[in-house]
Amino acid sequence: MHHDMTADQFNELHHVGTRVIAYPGCRQTGGQINSCCPRLDTRTRTRASVLGGHTAVVWVDGHSACIALTHIDIAPEG
Repeated sequence: MHHDMTADQFNELHHVGTRVIAYPGCRQTGGQINSCCPRLDTRTRTRASVLGGHTAVVWVDGHSACIALTHIDIAPEG
């Protein structure tokens, strides 16, 4: 999880095309599956940036809006 990561820190660690798990609407917690919080297995399509001067976000394949880094997990290898 990248709850406190800045866009610059994310970009240093992860390149465009990194496999991620994104939670576009709300974030699943505690391993619970919640149909109100869809999970999107995807890849980043941009570098992370700062939206509105305060929220670190990234754009991913298969979703039409940016997603906050707090709603992004790096997908496990394999």
